[in-house]
Amino acid sequence: MKGIILAGGTGSRLFPLTKVTNKHLLPVGKYPMIFHAVAKLKQADILDILIVTGKEHMGDVVNLLGSGREMGVTFTYKVQDEAGGIAQALDLAEHFVGNDQMVVILGDNVFEESIVPFVTNFRNQRHGAKILIQEVQDPQRYGVSELEGDKIVSIEEKPKQPKSSFAVTGIYMYDSSVFKIVKSLRPSDRGELEITDVNNAYIKKNELTYDILQGWWTDAGTHASLAKANELAKELLFGEEFGKLKL
Repeated sequence: MKGIILAGGTGSRLFPLTKVTNKHLLPVGKYPMIFHAVAKLKQADILDILIVTGKEHMGDVVNLLGSGREMGVTFTYKVQDEAGGIAQALDLAEHFVGNDQMVVILGDNVFEESIVPFVTNFRNQRHGAKILIQEVQDPQRYGVSELEGDKIVSIEEKPKQPKSSFAVTGIYMYDSSVFKIVKSLRPSDRGELEITDVNNAYIKKNELTYDILQGWWTDAGTHASLAKANELAKELLFGEEFGKLKL
């Protein structure tokens, strides 16, 4: 199974903090933001990890992470030349993934719970997709899941009238058929290939499952959410995950 961390974007909502570096390198607790996603993948024994980021700050990302040797993983890097959406960034992983399953984490997601049981469930699922959702107080800010029994029947992006309070977190698991789906997408009104459209395509095939993420979770893509992430993660330590890294 392969890991993918999507760490692109311009970081415009965090300006001027992102004027000279990628937002995923900003501190969250005791670590750069991107370390959190790496640690979660490593906990799940996913050691072959692709980092997708923009060309402006690729050098900063590589200088921080290197080959991955010190962290006990192997990093591969891909450049997203322009901001074309999460699904477009994911499409860059096709040759890296091959026919494997994959776990995709948005690099500005910071969360408490281990993904190990969810990855185990997905390995046993063997095909299709799985997403992690969480009940939130402000679902209109996110992609929102419409639930019927034990199934998600639709996902709507930032709805004015949410059909549930369950937001889609930035943690996705796909089989390799995701790349055919991405290639079939049309750009949204904002000119991007949307990950919500990918997930809805799996729903139409009756191949999307979900698990509920417990514990705290936040994105760190705005000044307010970055401050919240720092408060939540201030005591978080990845001692076992990064034991060989000199911190």
